[in-house]
Amino acid sequence: QVQLVESGGGLVQSGGSLRLSCVASRSISNIYRMGWYRQAPGKQRELVATITSGGSTNYADSVKGRFTISRDNAKNTVQLQMNSLKPEDTAVYYCNDGLGMGSWGQGTQVTVSS
Repeated sequence: QVQLVESGGGLVQSGGSLRLSCVASRSISNIYRMGWYRQAPGKQRELVATITSGGSTNYADSVKGRFTISRDNAKNTVQLQMNSLKPEDTAVYYCNDGLGMGSWGQGTQVTVSS
């Protein structure tokens, strides 16, 4: 199983921005779809955004227009640029394949204050 390490989270005010990074232990070029997930306290993990190896993206309605997912297959990384953050975005963010079948990492905490 590929190991994934998330970073870039932190505390930010409402309306602010953060950029999350996911670094894989091996090549992700053979993984068709990568995704970012998030889980708020007491809630189920949800899929936030996905990106294919060719660069096609999909977003949850709640983040559409505010978040941008990207990947660099050469560097085995997946990024999530988050703009116009809202308190509702507060959660632990994880990266995984598009089906969530990989091993879950520790995630990175994002806290948005109002």
